[in-house]
Amino acid sequence: MTTQAGTRHRRFWVGFGVAILLIAGVVSYFASSSPDGLDSATLRGCQVVTTDQGEQLTGNCIAQHATEHPMSVSPLADYTVLGHPATGGLAGIIGVAVVLAIAGGAFWVIARTRRSKG
Repeated sequence: MTTQAGTRHRRFWVGFGVAILLIAGVVSYFASSSPDGLDSATLRGCQVVTTDQGEQLTGNCIAQHATEHPMSVSPLADYTVLGHPATGGLAGIIGVAVVLAIAGGAFWVIARTRRSKG
């Protein structure tokens, strides 16, 4: 790889990293907190009422039969860090880092096995 190509390659990856961090860490704060399409469809026919015990559903809808997901207590559940509402951007950055680490590790293993075979 020549020096000029190496510089372009490095600039690309730095720009890619900055774009990812901006999207995950900053733009995610502007995302809608309203339910997505699936959530809103399952809530059709019900009203969410806040009580002393938390939110309750009244009416007749699919969501009344829903249960908590086993992963709802995981550290990054609900796109937050440990359930703190103001940590959405941090959760996004952690998620990106985990995905890049797993994908990078998988590509590294694949490339290494191909080199050893060829």
